Amino acid sequence: MSIVNEAITPIYVPDTSVLIEGIVSRLVEEGRISGKIIIHRAVLSELENQANQGRATGYAGLEEVKKLRELARRGRIELEIAGARPSPSEIRLAKSGTIDALIRDYAYEVGATLITSDRVQALVAEAMGMSVIYIPPRVTSLEQLRIEKLFDENTMSIHIKEGAPIVAKKGTPGNWVLVELTSSPLSREQVEEIAREIVEAARRRQDGFIEIDREGSTIIQLGSFRIVITRPPLSEGWEITAVRPVKKLRLEDYKLPTKLLHRLESKAEGILIAGAPGMGKTTFAQALAEYYASKGKVVKTIESPRDMKLPPQITQYSKSFAQLGELHDILLLSRPDYTVFDELRTDEDFKLYIDLRLAGIGMIGVVHATSPIDAIQRFIRRVDIGILPSIIDTVIFIDKGTVDKVYGLRMTVKLPTGLREAELARPVVEVRNVLTDELEYEIYTFGEQTVVVPVKTVQAPMQGDKIRRIIERIIPGAQVDIHDNVVVVNVPRLAARTLMKKMKKIRKLEEKYGVTIRVNMIG
Repeated sequence: MSIVNEAITPIYVPDTSVLIEGIVSRLVEEGRISGKIIIHRAVLSELENQANQGRATGYAGLEEVKKLRELARRGRIELEIAGARPSPSEIRLAKSGTIDALIRDYAYEVGATLITSDRVQALVAEAMGMSVIYIPPRVTSLEQLRIEKLFDENTMSIHIKEGAPIVAKKGTPGNWVLVELTSSPLSREQVEEIAREIVEAARRRQDGFIEIDREGSTIIQLGSFRIVITRPPLSEGWEITAVRPVKKLRLEDYKLPTKLLHRLESKAEGILIAGAPGMGKTTFAQALAEYYASKGKVVKTIESPRDMKLPPQITQYSKSFAQLGELHDILLLSRPDYTVFDELRTDEDFKLYIDLRLAGIGMIGVVHATSPIDAIQRFIRRVDIGILPSIIDTVIFIDKGTVDKVYGLRMTVKLPTGLREAELARPVVEVRNVLTDELEYEIYTFGEQTVVVPVKTVQAPMQGDKIRRIIERIIPGAQVDIHDNVVVVNVPRLAARTLMKKMKKIRKLEEKYGVTIRVNMIG
């Protein structure tokens, strides 16, 4: 009699993918499967390894096994742990299909139905003549997530931390307030449950993916939400931060000056978008990418995570799923007109930006900086200043969601501001305000060091007129031309005999007003 019962009792063997996604318990609760479920020890070992590394997928899979254990206790199914434990090398090779093969071969040997959400696993099992239940990643509504319900139209981000109430940052970049959404603190179990729900949704949704899953942290992109989950040992407790753009802007919404728009259309190919965290850099980069795409340009992005919302014709590459050398080869071969790099952090990021720009690809880099000149300095120690303007020609500084300042870079050979001896002339990178053409910084080598010198300009009309009147009074007949902080005095040769006596007064003017005065003989 027992033999007959065993013969008619259906047996199911789930693989790691369906346990991580919580599919098996749902199938049981919906009445779609019943009988015996065998969990291979290789699955448990893989989940244990992931959990030991602090990865959210490992915790999610183990929670699913606990659910199945509870269903077995209630008599809904029979649950058995079987199979040989894999070796450490087999666990390390899990991504290459070693664990999948162990589970699949065991299911074949015992005549069980394999349950998987891995399309390749299902195809191989079908090719072996096995019974397979393939559950493709399903699209779940974001409204099912508890964290989504915490957002309203004015919410920039949600911050959940064990032992603390849930708080929300409401407002706009540079103008926001922190609001408590709950009066009582959350327990670790409550935060873990919210995290597990997010991870499961990310694996099932077509617009959701786990960008990074490593010990202590998980970074997820889910629709328009960028979610960061941290846990011990990286942080002292579980924490979830969910960020969403308050609104999507087009380049026209920024009401940029015509001079800047013309520069973006005609000559800007090495662009840096700089600003402090949360000031709207990525939002502007997204608008600029769409603007170039609308002009018939081929645009691609490098992101980590991929949180820009862009039209289908713009390909978004993830830095997390590729080696930088691989991205280098792909972009060189596909030859986009512009590549948006969001965000530049490591030496490898800057090297890739520089290599692609020198190869002739238009680059738009997003970088954290407290001032526009700080963004430029991030490149100075990485390249020779002689090629700096070839790599960066335009710096756009974003503050509180608006374009605050725009710099342009160009190379010239001149006597640096403040130096007087003609033999000290050298190559100088001028950093000018694009909208006013004022010289604000000079970059050049002095000895063995590269220096960035703020230039005190004499552009104010009143101050310039004052210097001109004083010089014309000291040297009658002199022609005075003022540009930036350099004053050029052209003196007729007839007045040269008395010039040497007056140079002391001229030098005092230099010290008083912080300018360089050059005296030339004419006539």
